[in-house]
Amino acid sequence: MPTRPVDIGKTQPASYNALMELHHASHKAALDAGLDARLVELVKIRASQINGCAFCLRMHSADAIKLGESAERLAVLAAWRETDYFTDTERAALELAEYVTTIATAHLSEDTRVRVSQALTDEQIAAVHWLGIVINAFNRVAISSHIPVRPS
Repeated sequence: MPTRPVDIGKTQPASYNALMELHHASHKAALDAGLDARLVELVKIRASQINGCAFCLRMHSADAIKLGESAERLAVLAAWRETDYFTDTERAALELAEYVTTIATAHLSEDTRVRVSQALTDEQIAAVHWLGIVINAFNRVAISSHIPVRPS
């Protein structure tokens, strides 16, 4: 382990740029599949909450607010299952985001698979998976690089 943080994105820009391209492709695919832009941000925020990525939480919360997301819904996002704030589509996407983020220990029951399939199309399911995969990669870049997160 290095004695000082290494910004792996700046040190290996080709790899970081490839991840950025994947981000753009997955974001576009999600919108093309009919997912609301605010839901795309909620997926990114939920995964970042689980991973504890302050950099991504700050960025995607700000992006969600710019898209019209409410502070009230952002405040309860970590406990979305216990609220009536989220639609069936949003709940299905959040469930998939959590699954992708915790995949080493996660399991989707048959009931969950049915519920997700009723709320999302196959294209939307694939899009949410890719959004989760990409944000988890970015979380790991930011956290392992110790990117500073300070008040503006």
